[in-house]
Amino acid sequence: MNYERLIDEETWAFIRKTGECYPDDAVDLSIAEQRKVYDAMAAEFRAARPDSVSCEDRLVGAVPVRIYTAGEPGCTVMYCHGGGFVVGGLDSHDDVCAELCAQTGYRVVAVDYRLSPEHLHPAAFEDAWAVCQWISARFEGDLVLAGDSAGANLCAAVAHHARGRLTGLVGQVLIYGAFGGDINEGSYLEHAQAPMLTRDDILFYGQLRRPEGSEVGTDPTLEPLADNDFSDLPATVLVTADCDPVRDDSRHYRDKILAAGGKAHWINEPGLVHGYLRARHSVGRARDSFERISVAVEALGQGLWPYE
Repeated sequence: MNYERLIDEETWAFIRKTGECYPDDAVDLSIAEQRKVYDAMAAEFRAARPDSVSCEDRLVGAVPVRIYTAGEPGCTVMYCHGGGFVVGGLDSHDDVCAELCAQTGYRVVAVDYRLSPEHLHPAAFEDAWAVCQWISARFEGDLVLAGDSAGANLCAAVAHHARGRLTGLVGQVLIYGAFGGDINEGSYLEHAQAPMLTRDDILFYGQLRRPEGSEVGTDPTLEPLADNDFSDLPATVLVTADCDPVRDDSRHYRDKILAAGGKAHWINEPGLVHGYLRARHSVGRARDSFERISVAVEALGQGLWPYE
């Protein structure tokens, strides 16, 4: 794969800066060291919160959340952060959530779900589902799910589980998510050695989360593509980086929703790489994509579907 041709210089600068903070061999570090390095890398890219946004940290049961508000929101967004289910937290995606709040005017509730390997599946899913239920009971207005990478997986799992159990869930915006696709075909092979995320990285983090003895492709709360029913899901917008091994999971997920008669739209961003949300202030392509993500969240929260 000729990444020198596919990826522009702005994005390469972002990749190099990320590599200086979070080297390729980080998977060889202890889990505690990986988290320390990841948090430092996230802090290096963190932008200041918009002045219009206020936030509050609290507990939902035992799950820490951070609530962002700007004015009088008519909709709430539950945001689940990325990090392979192993790293990340409220601080790593603080600026993303704050900017999403400022751009949409919606309340954003960020979920600090339990991480692997100390807490195997279904711990992270249970935390996300608990917060989703709490939001539905506490706040008036509709609910949109949003998340990146591992967080996109959790949001999709919650959306599947919520059918028949929860009302008011009107949409999900899933950013470069891994949903349990076949790792031996498509983008998993085409971009097996992509910058920022490799196929080997995916296998490593997947093994850390999966309980011993669990079967692949049988549990939609772990791998949403394993579900046999894609009907009655909320309107779904999937956003991917083209140079990313998990790219095709979003295409497959879209196709399954469409085949079941639902609403789904896939946006594949040329020349971008996994984790590009952190590049939204330095890379034009990432900035434009974040604008599309914000527009999608806002539209779904208003019951609009501008993708026909």
